[in-house]
Amino acid sequence: MSEAFAEQTFDSLEFRRALGAFVTGVTVVTTVQLDGTPRGFTANSFASVSLDPPLILVCIAKSASSHEVFSATDHFAVSVLAGDQKAVSGVFASKSPDKFAQVAWRARATGAPVMDGAAATFDCKTHNIVDAGDHIILIGRVVDFVHSNASPLGYCRGAYVNFHLSQDALAATGARAQVGAILEHRDGLVLLKTKDGLQLPTGVKLEPESDTGSLRGVLAKLGLPTHLDFIFAVFESGSGPAASVHVYYRGRVTSSLAAMMDDAIHIVPLSRIPWGELRDDAVRSMLQRYVRERSEDAFGIYVGDTAAGKVQTLAHAN
Repeated sequence: MSEAFAEQTFDSLEFRRALGAFVTGVTVVTTVQLDGTPRGFTANSFASVSLDPPLILVCIAKSASSHEVFSATDHFAVSVLAGDQKAVSGVFASKSPDKFAQVAWRARATGAPVMDGAAATFDCKTHNIVDAGDHIILIGRVVDFVHSNASPLGYCRGAYVNFHLSQDALAATGARAQVGAILEHRDGLVLLKTKDGLQLPTGVKLEPESDTGSLRGVLAKLGLPTHLDFIFAVFESGSGPAASVHVYYRGRVTSSLAAMMDDAIHIVPLSRIPWGELRDDAVRSMLQRYVRERSEDAFGIYVGDTAAGKVQTLAHAN
């Protein structure tokens, strides 16, 4: 194109909200100051840059109190926090003067502190510092790293995301389980027509697709290419030997209506869900919450049983 694009003026708050749709990890970036004391802050602007040489980057706002220290340091470390380290993230996001006294840490090869229990840590020599608008990009050459099997702590739309909740929930289901999906198509919600009424696609476990009893297998048999996102609800029903655990994901259909040939599949607009035709009271209640949270774009995870539980917030409404 020969014409230059006119530079637009963005609403900074809306731009930040849009960027918040990208799910990131949570890190603590640290170094040692000239007087020998440690310094650190919480950041989610972390990324890999190169494998050869091994380079990573973090971004630091020029308005941050740590900007002067990190823009002059010749070494730093990045700790990728584990799912149970929200408190560590909070400490380094605060203005507390004794942050390192509140957490367990150790020094690595460069002397920079890393957090005990982190999912991964990267010890770096400063490779380059790039000016980038109201931030600097601190690029480090990794000289030492450690990683574990711990699930990482996530962050999305202003709230933490606990990825290991889904793994724990599925591991705890045992033999009696129901794993289902709340799936949206561009024209509405996917419901299945059965002799007992409408229901969501469900299986006795999540995978594999080759098992017709699993959720993936059920979706494959229906010819429903889907993408599963976060867990939406985990709850128990029944008691004693008849007790079972229900795990529901939210997700989306990735094909057109023409590709759906199974007569059992019904695509129903969220505003016209036939509540009286849903065979399960707990599923009806869960879907009513889904419709409400979908309209607010603020999802949570319900954990409890069919009578009572708690919604664990994933993202706050803007």
